Amino acid sequence: MSQTLGHRLKKLREEHGINQEDLAKVLELDRTALSLIENDKRSLKVEQLVKISKFMHVSTDELLNLESPLEVILERDINTSIEENPSMRISVPAKNLKKFKEVLLYVLSRVGAKPNIGETVLYKLLYFIDFNFYEKYEEQLMGATYMKNTYGPTPLEFKEIVKEMAAENELELVKSQYFQREQKKYLPRRDPNLSLLSATEIKCIDDVLHKLGSMNATAISEYSHKDVPWMVTQPKEIIDYETVFYRTPDYSVREYTDDDLR
Repeated sequence: MSQTLGHRLKKLREEHGINQEDLAKVLELDRTALSLIENDKRSLKVEQLVKISKFMHVSTDELLNLESPLEVILERDINTSIEENPSMRISVPAKNLKKFKEVLLYVLSRVGAKPNIGETVLYKLLYFIDFNFYEKYEEQLMGATYMKNTYGPTPLEFKEIVKEMAAENELELVKSQYFQREQKKYLPRRDPNLSLLSATEIKCIDDVLHKLGSMNATAISEYSHKDVPWMVTQPKEIIDYETVFYRTPDYSVREYTDDDLR
């Protein structure tokens, strides 16, 4: 376990674009000590795991998850056949993939340049866009799969999709500083194809951006924690879209009739 944990820490640090010197400062260690940890020659203390979790915006459960990561399959054709392996694999149909890309590009075109819009905030904006639309119209918009993590809902398909979009020059990953903390930002390299988004979908997106687009990562994470779908889901479990119909009035976006409430 110690060996695997050291390798996992190094991989997560590199994925977040954090150098050894910066992480060593957070842990109040020198680079040599951190290198020993990452090479499994020195163990991590519990309080150091907590510091890493807060600094990287990653749950301690995620840090200690030593199993293989969830596999995300991006289908290239709507008729693509994927062998079933539900415990390890998420299949993203081509139509959902196209919609996800255009929604993400639209969101980035509207608010991506704002200093508060890093990866954590993007996760929550996408969640509220998806779940608000489902509550109001009982239809999927992007239909992404969201897991309950410590800092709020996380779209599991996100990393694979943005990796593909970056390779196709549709967006750009940039590193910035926000209140002296490193932040992952995504900037669009092309305009969204609005023909793939209906007026109703665009209005839903705009409503979310207007209400939540100025929140920082801490504020929007805390806000998401009070939404019923997140509250009723167990940690590391997938959030069920149907739970939006039990939202409190502060979060609900649907005008219910008396018949709906019977």
